[in-house]
Amino acid sequence: MPAIPPRGATPRTAVATWTALFALCAAFLTGCDTGSAPGASAARRPAPSPTPAWDRSPASIAAVGDSITRGYDACSVLADCPEVSWATGSDERVNSLALRLLGARGVATRSWNFARSGARMAQLPGQMAQAAARKPALVTVLVGANDACRDTTDLMTPVDAFRASFEEAMRRLRAAAPRTQVYVSSVPDLKRLWSEGRGNPLGKQVWKLGLCASMLAGADDLGEAAERRRALVHDQVVAYNEVLREVCAEDRHCRYDGGAVFAYRFTGAQLSPWDWFHPGLGGQQRLAEIAHRAVTAERPPAPAAAPERQAVTPPARS
Repeated sequence: MPAIPPRGATPRTAVATWTALFALCAAFLTGCDTGSAPGASAARRPAPSPTPAWDRSPASIAAVGDSITRGYDACSVLADCPEVSWATGSDERVNSLALRLLGARGVATRSWNFARSGARMAQLPGQMAQAAARKPALVTVLVGANDACRDTTDLMTPVDAFRASFEEAMRRLRAAAPRTQVYVSSVPDLKRLWSEGRGNPLGKQVWKLGLCASMLAGADDLGEAAERRRALVHDQVVAYNEVLREVCAEDRHCRYDGGAVFAYRFTGAQLSPWDWFHPGLGGQQRLAEIAHRAVTAERPPAPAAAPERQAVTPPARS
């Protein structure tokens, strides 16, 4: 190490000596204290961006989706009843997500229902654009049942197309409302609804009108072909829910319900008294409870038990 310049050294010599000393200190920071505060170098490093906090009390809510979110067949036969919607309804018997979070006055002024009965995932981008225009704090999503509920299993929405439409819906939301939170519900277990509803004679008569024929046609037929058809629909719903989970996981402001709605075992008392398939008042209330628990939780919901794909027996060759 260069010596400290003695008294009487020329200015030029002193400057040269001190320059060399500081250069050596720079090379051996751990062994030379130049007067900087401990940890100053670390303090100058840019801090990592914090994970955005989830707002557990959103101040406004918009809903997108299908007939379930419109309260179809929950109040009267073959009609929407948005006042009992699990997401934005005003009926105290259901105690919707919006009613729990915003109160009655908030439901009237700060909640919007853009869902449409019969909608499939392909219609979600348009609905999401409508919702985004309101700049809501939270958007609820429940869609996919109609993609599996078709006249035949061949007409079910392909999984890749389902994914592309959901991704497009999220892009449209983010283009207009980058910070809006999203709660995504899993698609209900349609086979469970068939199993529960087929015990009601009136419900089965309504099913014959063509309601979700891919699952509900021939309600009492337990033959190999019918069981294979229902298994195909079940597996398609499982695949849709996996898409919802994956796409939601890519967005830092999105929460998936962990499969809670799919896993929930609706009872006959919770289904519509007119079609025994759509959620009635009790079913809407349960959907609201599941959503409220997910939205207000400190952390995202833990995944429900993963549903197993059902073994599908290939059709016999003729």
